[in-house]
Amino acid sequence: MANPKDQPYDLAIAGAGIFGLSIAHAAIKAGMRVVVLEARHVGAGSSGGLLGALMPHMPARWNPKKEFQYQALAGLADHIRQLEKETGQTCGYARCGRILPLTTTDKLEHHLERAEESKLRWHPEATGFSYTVEPAGSRSDWLDARSAPFGIVYETLAARAAPRRYVGALRSFVQANGALRENAQVVGFDEHAGLVQIEDELEPVAARQLVLSGGFSAFDLISEFTGERIGRGEKGQALLLDGTGLEDRPAIYCDGLYVVPHEDGTVAIGSTSDREFDDNLPNPERTLELLNRATAFCPGLKDREVLTEWAGIRPRCNKRDPLIGKLPGHNHVYAATGGFKISFGIAHLVADCLISEILQREPRHPLPDTFRPDHHFGKNRLDAD
Repeated sequence: MANPKDQPYDLAIAGAGIFGLSIAHAAIKAGMRVVVLEARHVGAGSSGGLLGALMPHMPARWNPKKEFQYQALAGLADHIRQLEKETGQTCGYARCGRILPLTTTDKLEHHLERAEESKLRWHPEATGFSYTVEPAGSRSDWLDARSAPFGIVYETLAARAAPRRYVGALRSFVQANGALRENAQVVGFDEHAGLVQIEDELEPVAARQLVLSGGFSAFDLISEFTGERIGRGEKGQALLLDGTGLEDRPAIYCDGLYVVPHEDGTVAIGSTSDREFDDNLPNPERTLELLNRATAFCPGLKDREVLTEWAGIRPRCNKRDPLIGKLPGHNHVYAATGGFKISFGIAHLVADCLISEILQREPRHPLPDTFRPDHHFGKNRLDAD
């Protein structure tokens, strides 16, 4: 009888970020033999960031994408609780809520309408997720009242997680129940033979199916498999401050920045989005800019020590929505990338959808059509602007 270890993997995943590891987690729990192949190290790309903002789309102009994200965020607490139980590790998750300043009468009126629509979309009676407009001066012990002259929105669906801890817990699960190789860059896949080629290695990895999920670098491989480039990288930067005493404060979104307190006594500030960049390193001038902008609307951050700076390249599809599913012209090659700023909030539901597609079963919640390959390739492709 053949040794199971000599059998091909059911699934190889190229990339050990939040999408790749979440897909591995879902596949293993579905009974598949899985190997994750990471070009550098776990969380080397944008999944190794600091911010951890799990923020919903606004409850207005509702569409399948917003419904998918809502379902993902609503179910994330249970998912993370189970992962923490499986691994004995904490992910730093909490439903922290979010403050949004209202700076004009038009914004006040607009968000009053959103508050009404939230009652239909967020089902507050059953879920407790509220979206309320509060008068000027509310919560001014955290957000400077001068930044919100027409009041604030306070909503309770928003949450946060510690990105590196979340990724670390997934890594532990995969290592304990599957296989994970770092410094193993996927450069090709012989689909007929079921062999994954690794850079600088003569011996390929035997696997029946391959998922390309290596952040923005996945677009290079996707282009090689399809002849079409459907995404790019955008640089983001963030920093971490000492946040002692601020652990239970809500997140703030103001002046295009997030301020996110974490349970370990830190506060994350970020993040920028630059289409043009020369490297993936933190820029000191950007760090100073982030700090000055954040302290202007959140004076409680003034004079707090900067603990860590981070910069990374996030994957963004040209059509904005993520790419999830089987690549055109292939039977056993899939992609899962392009989550950009919402990856951590939707990764577990994306993983369920992709593994359900591979196993030909119904997902917990269907993917939006705009996430599917047909939306990104061929006649629907949008070239980078």
